[in-house]
Order: sequence, then C-alpha cells, then structure tokens
Amino acid sequence: MKTESSLRKQILSTENDSKVIVIRLIVGIIFFSEGIQKYLIVSMLGPAYFKEIGFIHPMFWSYLTGAFEMFCSILILSGLLTRLASIPLLIIMITAFVRTKLPILASEGLLTFLHEYRTDFSLTLLLILLIFYGSGKWSFDIKMSPS
Repeated sequence: MKTESSLRKQILSTENDSKVIVIRLIVGIIFFSEGIQKYLIVSMLGPAYFKEIGFIHPMFWSYLTGAFEMFCSILILSGLLTRLASIPLLIIMITAFVRTKLPILASEGLLTFLHEYRTDFSLTLLLILLIFYGSGKWSFDIKMSPS
C-alpha cells in the first residue's frame, strides 16, 4: 500500500505554479491539432506520410499516433495525469526525430537540420519540462495529489 501511495504521489504531485498552464496550452493545442490532422489530411499527414517515411503498416501507425496525440493532449490540457500523458508524446517526438530529422542532418547539413527541427525541439523540451515539473496550479493533478 505504501508503494502505491508513493507512486501516486510521484505521478500527481505538482508545484502550485500558475504559469505552467501556458506550457500545457502550447503542448496540448499543438498535439491535438496534429492528431486530428492525421485523420483529416490523410494524403499529407496520414498513412501516406507514414508510408513515405518508411513505416510498415502505415495506416495502423498513423491512426494510432493520431489517437495518442489527441487523447494525451486532452489529458495535458486538463492537467490530468500530465506526467503520464507526456511520455507517449515524447516517444512520438523521439520517433519523429529519428525517422524524419536525422536523415535531413545526414543529407542536407546542419543548418537545414536546425531549421527543420526547431519546432520539434521546442515541443520535446516542453514535454520534458511537464514530465519533471508537473501540471501546475490549475490542474486536476493538484486537486487529486496526496498531501
């Protein structure tokens, strides 16, 4: 029972800081819009894109990724299980880095890579911040956090 309480405290604990809402809004809105686009703009961001970057079963991976992006972004926007919701999104960002950005570095050079990676880099750092810092004052996590 003590281990369960400790794990719950680690997941839900957060600082009583109101500024984190800005980070949650940025991350949540961007990932929600990207997730929904995987369903609506199929030729550019859906299975066709996943096939282009070398995924086997691109339809499965596109829709799974889109579903995770939408679901996790809703959790982050509401501040519910923010740390846990950030982990799948961070995995998506790492996969995108390996599949789409590293090849740019290898083929087009550092400056093109830096230009292409700027948004992904920012989102990755914001996700890491949410994992370490938590969801802040205006969240469900702080209401559910054990004292």
